Amino acid sequence: MAKKTQFSTSGVAALLRNAGQFEKAVQENPQEVVRELATAVAMLPVSQVKPNKGQPRKRFDDESMEELAASIRAHGIIQPITVRRIHDKEYQIISGERRHRAAQLAGLKEIPAYVRLANDQELLEMALIENIQREDLNAWEVAISYGRLADEFKMSHESISERVGKKRSTVTNYIRLLKFEGDDDIKHGIIDGKISMGHARALAGIENNPAFRKVLFNRILAEDLSVRATEEAIAEYHESRKPKAPKEAKNVPQFMRDIEDRFNAFFGSKIQMKRDEKGKGQIVLKFRNDVELNRLLDALER
Repeated sequence: MAKKTQFSTSGVAALLRNAGQFEKAVQENPQEVVRELATAVAMLPVSQVKPNKGQPRKRFDDESMEELAASIRAHGIIQPITVRRIHDKEYQIISGERRHRAAQLAGLKEIPAYVRLANDQELLEMALIENIQREDLNAWEVAISYGRLADEFKMSHESISERVGKKRSTVTNYIRLLKFEGDDDIKHGIIDGKISMGHARALAGIENNPAFRKVLFNRILAEDLSVRATEEAIAEYHESRKPKAPKEAKNVPQFMRDIEDRFNAFFGSKIQMKRDEKGKGQIVLKFRNDVELNRLLDALER
């Protein structure tokens, strides 16, 4: 039986610079390597660390990047980044792309890093989980990441919820936001923080009427509608879409219909007449604006 390779934490960091020994250690005792890598901080050349194309976070504020770079120049990088080892001279970022970019701006040659062994699915999961735990992602970036796990790796919403420690309904609500992929206004409203996740979730519940959804989105911005007010507006919309029960036909005597017709012809507007069995009733004459009111007054004077 082959003897398992024994090494210290500092030995793991040294092994990273020797491809042959590192691969041998992984083959002989992968669990020990992974355990040691979890705590070992390696100083990696900045030039060997590459961005992850599947990184959920896509937008970085230039001003805050310059501020971070200035802090790194003064104090160094306090929190190591996390990378995946591709080979002995290439590492892919799992988390910490912002720190890596700032390190480049600050002119650093090396960067402290935790090194992981992961396949592509684990890489995306690790990046997503770590970023969400630090609340680095906006709602749209979280939705994109959940969507990738569902589409590319065929993970169910339940499986995703178990991996990221969120409720299944939360995962489902985020993934529903992807219906806004073709709606730039709402999508960028989410990305730029103009509307909250609650607003976005409510808007995603509007099916088959993008025109109403767009109108309501604009109302949220213009009137600063709360999530509750938005949900109430949607409830009113759904209520108005329900088919109304047919009204019972009125048993209106013919002579009353004739009187209504005469009033309608006289005023040039439709009037409403109500009359009970005892002959008591009312006549309602409606107008939409001052112009119509003046026209009705002219008719009475004539």
